[in-house]
Amino acid sequence: MSAPLDVPGGATEAQPEAVLSGAGVAIQGRSLTRIAWLRLRRDRWALAGGVIVVLLILIAIFAPLVVGLLGHPPNEFHPDQIDPDLATPIHPLGGITGDFLLGVEPLNGRDLFSRVVYGARISLLIAFLATLLSVLIGTVLGVVAGYYGRWVDTLISRTMDLFLAFPLLVFALALAGVVPDKAFGLNGDALRIALLIFIIGFFNWPYIGRIVRGQTLSLREREFVDAARSLGARTPYILFRELLPNLAAPILVYATLLIPTNILFEAALSFLGVGVRPPTPTWGGMLSEATTYYRVDPTFMMVPGVAIFVTVLAFNILGDGLRDALDPRAR
Repeated sequence: MSAPLDVPGGATEAQPEAVLSGAGVAIQGRSLTRIAWLRLRRDRWALAGGVIVVLLILIAIFAPLVVGLLGHPPNEFHPDQIDPDLATPIHPLGGITGDFLLGVEPLNGRDLFSRVVYGARISLLIAFLATLLSVLIGTVLGVVAGYYGRWVDTLISRTMDLFLAFPLLVFALALAGVVPDKAFGLNGDALRIALLIFIIGFFNWPYIGRIVRGQTLSLREREFVDAARSLGARTPYILFRELLPNLAAPILVYATLLIPTNILFEAALSFLGVGVRPPTPTWGGMLSEATTYYRVDPTFMMVPGVAIFVTVLAFNILGDGLRDALDPRAR
């Protein structure tokens, strides 16, 4: 029997835990939300878009404070800023000065900065609420169609096809043109805003409905749904507690991409004269007024145009970043 080897320094047998790098440090798991945030944080373009979106929302919410600090009331005339002979701003670049950061309107001298800020309120309010309406209708009907299948799926799918084939812009122009100034207990701007939210939101739900239906068709065959059924879970529980949480990512991504589309649609309706009526400022309405003066004062058209462009671009970049963060396989 051989004697044990002498190890210099009297080293003892190494413990298994000591072999691991970082022994003594607790291993922490990462939630799906944290993983998505880490991916999103590496996308600088998406972060920049998110910062712009948050800034626009804050400006819209605190519009009176922002205008009080940096501008003038949106409907206040400033004839001293207008050339009485040409009806154009007396200062170059559309009348941009220290008091009027984005210039003034021709003819009446209203502050463009203030009108763009208040116009953001109308555009974002309509876009967000219309998107919310579309998401609610599309999610519920999409989940029901994908889960039940058969005649329920056929009925809802054909309804989607009918809405998708509907000439939305023509219908919006006709409906907005025939609604009186007072209806459903509303009047003025409140009625026009509610009407635009209904038109844009109610007729856009099939887009998200198709996405949710397709995802539901895949999820309903997964093991966790079969397990819930085997445990006696009822259909409402499966729909709203098992399927919907797994649909949150595509719904969030599509909603983020739908908001800029709704902003453009609201601007188009206001440009055509069936949106919120003057003197309430809207980006589309300002563009419509600017078509008369674009030759002599191009700044008047550029200011609301750039506002729409930056807002839509920021939402699209943020939506693309969220899609990549929540579903890296879609890259």
